[in-house]
Order: sequence, then structure tokens, then C-alpha cells
Amino acid sequence: MQEADAAVSILGEMDAWIICPFFLQGGRYTIDDVHYVADSDRLVPAGETEFAKDASFGYKSSNLREWVEEKTAGTIPANSVESISIQLLRTGGPDAVCEFLCSLKKGSACIVNAASDRDMAVFAAGMIQAEQKGKSFLCRTAASFVSARIGIIPKDLVLPKDFASDKESSGALIVVGSYVPKTTKQVEELQSQHKQKLRSIEISVEKVALQSSEVRAAEISRAVEMADAFLRAGRETLIMSSRELITGKTSSESLDINSKVSSALVEVVSQITTRPRYILAKGGITSSDTATKALKARRALVIGQALAGVPVWKLGPKSRHPGVPYIVFPGNVGSSTALAEVVKSWSVVAGRSTKQLLLNAENGGYAIGAFNVYNLEGIEAVVEAAEEENSPAILQVHPGAFKQGGIPLVSCCISAAEQARVPISVHFDHGTTKHELLEALELGFDSVMVDGSHLSFTENVSYTKTITELACSKNIMVEAGLGRLSGTEDGLTVEDYEAKLTNVHQAQEFMETGIDALAVCIGNVHGKYPESGPDLKLDLLKELHNLSSKKGVVLVLHGASGLPEKLIKECIENGVRKFNVNTEVRKAYMDALTSSKKTDLVDLMSATKTAMKAVIADKIRLFGSAGKA
Repeated sequence: MQEADAAVSILGEMDAWIICPFFLQGGRYTIDDVHYVADSDRLVPAGETEFAKDASFGYKSSNLREWVEEKTAGTIPANSVESISIQLLRTGGPDAVCEFLCSLKKGSACIVNAASDRDMAVFAAGMIQAEQKGKSFLCRTAASFVSARIGIIPKDLVLPKDFASDKESSGALIVVGSYVPKTTKQVEELQSQHKQKLRSIEISVEKVALQSSEVRAAEISRAVEMADAFLRAGRETLIMSSRELITGKTSSESLDINSKVSSALVEVVSQITTRPRYILAKGGITSSDTATKALKARRALVIGQALAGVPVWKLGPKSRHPGVPYIVFPGNVGSSTALAEVVKSWSVVAGRSTKQLLLNAENGGYAIGAFNVYNLEGIEAVVEAAEEENSPAILQVHPGAFKQGGIPLVSCCISAAEQARVPISVHFDHGTTKHELLEALELGFDSVMVDGSHLSFTENVSYTKTITELACSKNIMVEAGLGRLSGTEDGLTVEDYEAKLTNVHQAQEFMETGIDALAVCIGNVHGKYPESGPDLKLDLLKELHNLSSKKGVVLVLHGASGLPEKLIKECIENGVRKFNVNTEVRKAYMDALTSSKKTDLVDLMSATKTAMKAVIADKIRLFGSAGKA
């Protein structure tokens, strides 16, 4: 018991050494001197669990009297260890606890049995009485005792909204050093549930603990470089030691390996320059070393819990990242889904990523509506319809609308998207010149469309690639068009003889530009379809989808206004994940203006918004995105 000996060497001999490992949130109970760990619906003696098999800190005894003898190598015999029973706590109360503690022989070791928070509160109250009589105790306990001893009142779980700091656009940093099977299951569940947003970096234990210093340094440098890139891109970033357990021939050698792995994780976190949105450390040693060594934290404020038994700190002003939430996740806490649950609850709510919306649609087999907006009523109509249908949606600004509404229009879209209760993103439509697209990339759009349809194929490829590289550096998604639609949109007209279908062979080369979405021309048009109805080439769409799915590119269809339900469904079945809608919403707006008998401007605004909302809601349901927020 080196920790206890070290404490006594500084503080002096205590009246008794209290051993109280009860930890409700961690499923740990002590009954009749035997310590148990909850496993689903049963209690397992601690000496039979995975934690007892640790190569460095393992043990065999579940009975805490025998555990003390084992850990002190016989210095303290089991039969000399005292014990406070649950019966004494529940029938005698604090007075009986105080009397028992005061009767202990100086320097005794004493076990506390407990199976509920009330047991812990009774013991803490009795110990306080004994301290008031001049007794002093050295306590080796879990968190439940600390809460009872200082009177912490239970409160709601802490969420990102409880932090008053500025919104961080970077990703979260999750550091996992614990290698017990429970942690491995939790990590696997995290990766499974968050595979779209999570980026994993595995640090080889063999490379950082068993190979040369050069190999170790290279492994650490690789992890740092990847972590910085992922965090800057807003990704949740998991850094973990490799899961294969590597031990030494002796407990001392195993401890040395553990130390090298822990120090490697510290070095990685120390060298990451990006300020994370929050930091989560999994494992006792990992969370301690990450806070004190990697983040240089000397003080932190405990805000509450992210999950029962998982404290949340606010890093102090002298740490590397002042004010950043720091989640301390013990290795022995929680079910197999606990880590995934915490990461989910701390994710950015209703994110504004167009790319993520379309990836979700691809995985879910539905499509997202992208609705052109021109004024506040249009913006509110899209957001309100999406919220009522519990659907994601895209606010889309055409260059013609931007020419009239300018930055205020874009700002309204962004503000509405940020405050929406469902995922809404903001998209710049039909960027036909480099000048307007460069401006759009600086205005806060989540995605842009590069429209080089008026150029030759070679010029279109070059133009698209240039903008895509710039957009990628800003984490902005790029949609681009191949082929040319006929029809009129916002004063821009393309005659029938100028229209051109998307060429499959050219599409293969075009996707190499790095685009995320391809707007296809398969017979669709801007504006109204002819009286004979739309003539979409579904065989061509199917070919394009077979190609795009291999490239990780989603398909977009402009000119969705006027397409019948059956055709919409067939397009979705063949890979269309974004439909642009303009004409029908505009018509609803104009009809409401001309037919309304309202004379007050506010009433007119309300009438037009209501008319647009009805069309937008119908489209949301038609595209299959209702209920997918």
C-alpha cells in the first residue's frame, strides 16, 4: 500500500485507515466484507473480474480483509482488520459509527460495508462526529464517499449548453488508455454508433513501448498530425492505445510498458495544437496524466457529471486550454454503450453540415429538399416546415437572390439554421464565376455549387477542381454539375438546343476533382416542364449512381418542381439524395400575394409564409426525410 505509506510519511500517523470502495455509479458494493462488481443483473466478487487480472495492479482476494493482507504482503494480517457492517449503519446510525471509530486501536485498518448511498451518508456523518472529537483518518475510497462526505447534492447531467464559453467549431478529443475488456467494448460501441463523424487514431503499443526511440517518435508524430487535421475539420477524434494486451514477464515489466504507453498518449495530447471543443479521457491513469501532464492543469472546477460516475471539469486558467470541458471517464464505469451515450449527448445539436445531411440521406435511402429562398418569409417557411416535420432541410441561395438580398440574406439563413431545432444547412446555388464563388466561400455557407456547365468539359474540370480545393480547406462541401439543364431560373435561360445530358464516361473523370455531390442532367429542366410532362432518363441515372456510389459522391437533381410522385420515388431509388425546389414554392408565394385580401403588410407576410410552408412540407414528406432529423 505505497500510496497510504506515502500519505502517512507526510501527514503523520492516523487513528485509522478507512477502506471504502462502494461506488454506486460504478456498480461496486461491499457486503459482509466481500467487494462485488455489478455485471448486468448479477454481482460478481471483485477478485473474479477483469479488473483483478491487471498485470500490474491485479489481486486475487474479493474479501477486503484478505485483500488488505494480500496488498500489504502480510504486514497487516486479515484477522486484524476491523469492519463496519451494513447492519450497524442501518440500525445504529451515525452515533454508532462515531462510537465504533473512536474505539479503534491507533493505526488500525477498517473496512466499510455499504450497498446504498444512504449507507454512505450514515457513515460519513458518523466519521464527521468522530473527527469533531479529535480523531483523524486516512481514507482510501471511491467517489461516492467523497460526495457523501462533503454533501454534494445530485443535479442534472451536464451538457455543452451549461458552458458559457464561446462556441467551438473544432472537433472533440477522446483519449483512451484503459485496455480492460469493458473499455474495449465501450470503444467498439462508440465507433459503431458514431462511424460517420468519428475519426479513430490507434497508437501501436508495440511501437511506443517496445521498439526504438525513432520508431516511437514517428508513431507519436503520425498521431499528432492526424489528430490536428481531424480536430480542425470539426471531427470527433478518438486517440487510443492498440487493444491487444501486451504484458511483461513480471509485474514490474508490465508496469513499465503501461508507463511508456501512458507517456506516449501524454506526448500526443501535448503536441496537438488545435483547441478541442471538449476533451474526454478514458481510464484512471489516462485521465490523471492527460490533465496534469499533457494539459498542464493545476486547477479545475468540477461542474457536474456527463453520466452517472463520469465527472465534468472546467479546466482552469493556467491550463493549455482554459475553460475547455474535461470529461473524466473511469475505466470501470458504465455499460457497453456508456461512452457512445456521452459522446452523443455532447455532439453538436442540429449540425449545419450539408455533407453530413446528404450522407445520412444516402445511408437512410431518402432525399433532402433544398429550397431556394429570397426573403425572411421564405427562410422561416423552410425552417418551420422542417421543424414541424422533424426533417433536415437545406436553405438555398441563388446568385440572383444574392444580388438582391446580399450579405443580410445570407446572414438570416445562417442565423435561422443555427437556431433551428433540426439540422438545417445553407447552400450557395449555381456559382458560375470564380469571383462569386470565392465570395461565397467567405460568407459562411456550408456548401456551394460549382456550375461550369457553360464551359467546355476540360475547362469545367479545371474550374471545379480549383474551387473544390479551396472549399475543402474551409471544410465546405462542393456540389458540381456535369451536363446542362434547359429552362429558366431567376432570369437565367438555357435554350433546349443548348441542353446536354450528363456523360457517364466524363462523369468518372469529373468525380476525380474531389467533389462531394454531382448535379446530373437526365432530362430534368429548370422551371416548368412541357405539357407532355417530364422525360427523365432513369437508365442513365442508374448508371451514374452505380459510378457515384463507388466514388463516395451523392447525386443531386435540379428541377424537382413539377415532377410526379412516382418519378420522385424512382429517382430516390436510383440514388438522388438532394432535390432542388424553387418554382412551386415561388408560385405559392406569388399566388398568396395576388389572391390575398389582406391589406396589412404583416398579414401578407404571414399569408405568403403559410402558403410556402404547405408546399415545402409536402415536398419533405415526398422526399422521405420527414422524421429523419
